[in-house]
Amino acid sequence: MTYPQGHLIAVGGSEDKGTDLELGILQRNRLNFFELGILKNIVSMIDGTEPVVEVITTASSIPDEVYQNYFDGFGKLGVTNMGHMRIRNREDASNPDYMERLKKCNCIMFSGGNQLRLSSIFGGTEFLNQLRHRYENEKFLIAGTSAGAMAMSNTMIYEGNASLAHLKGEVKITTGLGLVQHAIIDTHFDKRGRFNRLAQAVAAQPGAIGVGLGEDTGIVVSEGHILQTIGSGTVVIIDGKNIEYNNIADIGFGKPISVENIIVHIMSKGDQYNLETRKFVGAEIVYEDED
Repeated sequence: MTYPQGHLIAVGGSEDKGTDLELGILQRNRLNFFELGILKNIVSMIDGTEPVVEVITTASSIPDEVYQNYFDGFGKLGVTNMGHMRIRNREDASNPDYMERLKKCNCIMFSGGNQLRLSSIFGGTEFLNQLRHRYENEKFLIAGTSAGAMAMSNTMIYEGNASLAHLKGEVKITTGLGLVQHAIIDTHFDKRGRFNRLAQAVAAQPGAIGVGLGEDTGIVVSEGHILQTIGSGTVVIIDGKNIEYNNIADIGFGKPISVENIIVHIMSKGDQYNLETRKFVGAEIVYEDED
């Protein structure tokens, strides 16, 4: 089997301060994940001595402000050759200038926002085909935060209120960008209480591994199937391979789901998970002296 030569970095998003206003979150959390080292991890994995980074803000409703945030963060880490792919619709995605820049850059960074914009605008385009080709055949890095991370998986959650996620039909799923196979990625997992949301998605498709990313936390995906945790928080893995009783197909919409025997792993910095073997590998423990 041939594995992708590139890497993916999916980030759970910055800490949620209790508002859904994108600009407010951006301003209060400006460079938050840079300060905690996530952005530094991204920069360290970009190939080339003078790397070119292109930021795609398609998911965002405030693309220019979001790009400025990344421009500032990458600039503080010495990356000065940056571009903004301001792709707002499918016509933009076929723009020859963007296609040419995709061929020349070393890293693509997908911002947060609305993941359904990413799947509906890039799905079936030559841009997405070329992005996958570079990822599969070159030392190419694709990073994404929040919505940009959720869209990486082949199965993508695009809607689901956490308080109602225990009810059948309240979690909406569709096809993502397909960069990570056999997985469903969810973000802002801790602060927004999204365990039931991801569990329902896995109950509906037990062949897929649920990957819940906490705030200021992410995964590095190597060879398309090896996940390693980075950042300050935790990653939750939900595995449905041993599910026995599962009523999701038989109950009516709006009824509570019941699922037996879900496997859950909690991963912190350095821990790994293999999507193919469904095995968890803990990081080497470094003991700290107690006060």
